[in-house]
Amino acid sequence: FVTTLGLSLPCFSQTSKTKIQNSYITQTIENTYKQAQLEGVIDFQLFSDAYIAYKETLDRRKSLLTIIDYSKPSTEKRFYVVDLKKKQLIFNTYVAHGVNSGETVAKRFSNIINSRKTSLGTFLTDTTYYGSNGYSLRLDGLTSGVNDKARERYIVIHGADYANESFIKQHGYLGRSWGCPALPTKLSHEIIDTIKGGSVIYASA
Repeated sequence: FVTTLGLSLPCFSQTSKTKIQNSYITQTIENTYKQAQLEGVIDFQLFSDAYIAYKETLDRRKSLLTIIDYSKPSTEKRFYVVDLKKKQLIFNTYVAHGVNSGETVAKRFSNIINSRKTSLGTFLTDTTYYGSNGYSLRLDGLTSGVNDKARERYIVIHGADYANESFIKQHGYLGRSWGCPALPTKLSHEIIDTIKGGSVIYASA
């Protein structure tokens, strides 16, 4: 203890402070996961990794965390948007992966231009625009060597007919993109408007 103005205050070492901080973050993750009712919906370890990536993204401007679980097949709803402030899952839908990443399950990932493969890692959403795929959302890849060429590769979020559930019913799997996380057309505009402008996306497999 150190005494200051007659008061005895505990003196914490740097290691103790780190343990306290880690304990607090762990507790916050567990509470958020429970209150948002994510058990059985999103793998806890994946949510924990995504939450830490969110906290480490200093330029984030929204309390929204998008998680893409590419370990699941494209026939499952593996795109999640969680409002961390309200502790609510606000979107859960299908998302396409790159044509060269695999058919039903994405197994190969890349940061290389023209690879037409999906990229993993942490992304930060930016501005929107209308392009060849309609209303789209620009992404900045923040994971060095893993997705930091997202801009150069034109990896964006957009809607696509091949990302609809009807495509699954017809073909047995979701259609594939050139590397973009394409969403069902009926939801893409609303999701893009929700997560645009500085929210974090965490993609894992």
